[in-house]
Amino acid sequence: MLGEHGFRVELEWTGETPAAVSGPTVAGAAPARRSRVTSAARSHVVRADGKLHAIEGSAARPFHGDPARWNPEELLLAALADCHLLSYLYVAARAGVVVTAYRDDATATLRQDARGGGAIIEAVLRPRVGVAEPAMVEVAQALHAEASALCFIASSVAFPIRHEPVAEVVAR
Repeated sequence: MLGEHGFRVELEWTGETPAAVSGPTVAGAAPARRSRVTSAARSHVVRADGKLHAIEGSAARPFHGDPARWNPEELLLAALADCHLLSYLYVAARAGVVVTAYRDDATATLRQDARGGGAIIEAVLRPRVGVAEPAMVEVAQALHAEASALCFIASSVAFPIRHEPVAEVVAR
């Protein structure tokens, strides 16, 4: 299926309003000001048409976010790992490899710069793939390179993605 495909999400900030961030006013006194950098809630919700659940998001904890919510860095890493899985299942099926299990322990490294910005500088995917037969292990291991080349998300990022895959026989 060649061509272009569009995607759409709706994001709504659910944090504090600017008035709440400014603080209460005492009669005759200037409003107490808290730093917007540290006090504004980073809570938000991401929705897409047809999805069963919204994603509750925030900033990462080091950036004054709610650690119970997904942050953009985790979502990016999840997209990379998910895309690799889906590409891998495609190339495995095409190669006749029967995948019986798949688990990834992916990590990413964010490096901050002096101006307060930064970038993800590397991601490491560690897929552990179970296959049905010993004869499939070597092919299953080699298929990660092809899966990586086909992954839309991996092709869209500007940082290196390392793969540390393991393939083993895992009966269903």
